[in-house]
Order: sequence, then C-alpha cells, then structure tokens
Amino acid sequence: MNDVFSKKSFLNYCTKNNFQQNINQIKLIESLISFYNKNFQRNLISKLFLKKFEKLCFYLVGDVGVGKTMILNFFFNNINQSKKRIHFNEFMINFHDFHHNFKKKGKENPISFFVRELKMNYSLIYLDEFQVTNIVDAMILGKLFENIFKENIKLIITSNIKIKDLYKDGLQRDQFLKFISIIKKHSIEYELSISKDYRKLSSSTLERFFYPMNQETNFKINQIFRKFTKEKKLSIKTLVIKGRDFKIKNYYEGVARFQFDNLCGDKLGSEDYVKISNECNFIIIENIPQFNEENKDRQQRFITFIDILYEKKIPLTLSSCVSLNELGSSYFLKKSFKRTLSRIFELTSPTFL
Repeated sequence: MNDVFSKKSFLNYCTKNNFQQNINQIKLIESLISFYNKNFQRNLISKLFLKKFEKLCFYLVGDVGVGKTMILNFFFNNINQSKKRIHFNEFMINFHDFHHNFKKKGKENPISFFVRELKMNYSLIYLDEFQVTNIVDAMILGKLFENIFKENIKLIITSNIKIKDLYKDGLQRDQFLKFISIIKKHSIEYELSISKDYRKLSSSTLERFFYPMNQETNFKINQIFRKFTKEKKLSIKTLVIKGRDFKIKNYYEGVARFQFDNLCGDKLGSEDYVKISNECNFIIIENIPQFNEENKDRQQRFITFIDILYEKKIPLTLSSCVSLNELGSSYFLKKSFKRTLSRIFELTSPTFL
C-alpha cells in the first residue's frame, strides 16, 4: 500500500484541518485501502494465477455534506497513479465534444476511440457528483462504461443516488437498465451514512443570501456588488458555445451579475455553465423563484449550475422571494436539490470568500 494513503495519514489529515473524525468515515477509508490493494498492488504472481478482480469501480453514495468528496479527494491526492479528477458533468461534455468532432471527420465508433484515449493517459478516473438527468446521457452510458471496464480503467465515483435508483422515472429508463447491470457488476457500492451535514456545521450563517426581494434587499446586494467591482471595468463578455453566443452583460473583470431567468429560464445546459464559470470568480444571481412542478426544468438547470460553481469554488450572492428553506422543489428533484441547498449554504457563507 502506498505509504502516503493510510488510515493513520487520514487521521493526521483530519487533526491538521480540525475535521471531526467519524467511525463511519474510518470504515470507508479501510474499504478504499482494500479497493486500492486489489486493483493496484497485486504482485506478478497474483496477476498471472488469480482470477481477474472485477470490481474496478468504487461507487460512494451518501447524503449531502457527509464528507464523500473530502475523503475521495484525500484518497485521490495521496496515491501514485496516472489519474484524472473531473466533475461528471464536465466528463460528459468532454465526451460529447469528442463525439461531435469525431463525426465531423466521418469516422465511426467514437466511444471506443474516446475510451482508448482515456486508457493511454489514465489508469484511474475520479468522477465526482455522478447523476443522470437526461435521455441523451442515459442512452450513451451503458456502452461507454462497458468500454471503460474492458480497458481495465479504474473508477472512483461519488453520488447522492444509489445505483439502482439512477435515472429513476426517466424517459425510456428500460433502455438504461443495461448500464445499471454493467456498473453493478463492476462496482463496490459503499454507502456513507452520517446524520450531520458538515457544510452547515462549518458555516453557521448565510451572509449573502437575501430575501424577500424588496428595496432593502436590493440595497444590500448593490453594496456587495460595488465592493467587488471597485476599480474594475464594465464590459460585455461574449462566450461562444458551439456556434451560439451567450452574453454576460453585467461583467466586471471576473465579477458577474445575473437575473435568474437569464441563466435558468433559457435552454442553457452544462456546457454553457462551465464556460460561464471559467470566466467568473464571483457571481450574483437575483430573483430566484420558488420551485414546483411547473418550473422543474428551471430548477434542474439551477441545480446543474450550482454543482459546477461548487466544483470550481466560486462564491455567490443570491436573492430570492423566500428564505432558503422555503424555496420548494419539484417532487423528482427533491433529493438533488437537498444537495444544492447545502452547497448554497456554503457558497454564500462569510467563510467562503
């Protein structure tokens, strides 16, 4: 076992960073050590004579704020392998870009070529925040992961959703069941169960989430905006995304101010949000509505955007018609939105700047 990653090193890491130590997290570390040993530390004799180890994926599922990403980040950062960490949204964007360019050249079998490129560069890929929300990805994932496992690429994955519940109630889900069968066969599915949300424990106040929308709220947001744009120049930032233009009209050298409808009311998606986040280091979003079945598409876009901003650690200021706990949700997005609320709590806290 790599000496840098061990139970002792994790305990020292927690002590150094004043993280609470939890017995369930320690058990998870032990399971990760076992996964690592079986996939990367087998000697030549075991590789020749023992049956190939089929559990190539460590699929970590758990509620929001229990430390999934923190622990897998620690694991990932402390092992010596050719490796890549990427948010699942960006991973799929990379695949769709590859597929688009591949087809333009008149070539076939883009999935196999995409996976071969991965194999040439990485033995381990870390996919953070795995979720399936659209039919396009759902139809691709079975073949994509089948090829990944054939190439013996190892995966570590975090998700708020158990494997059996992925893409639950999605369109044509019966065609997605092949993917579930493939990933179940090749995965150690580990559930990290902790009652606390550590994000809320470390951030006790919401300093930059304002409600209701009124003159006083607007004054406070303007104060913050002036503070962060002081001595910066206004410009219109134009982002070109696959031939489409998206204009950030209120843009001051990395500080951007949006109305919710401009971000989530149009048919924007992960690619747009990644491009926006790449140009910003502080974002204000105003007039967030309450969510329900009628605006579930807007809610899904908002969830996706917050996920990307959290991955890139971009602080926020938000305004809404109601408090954070009263935002509501579409029925089928409740679980995902719980993660979003936890992340908003951190991204708008005074400690997150």
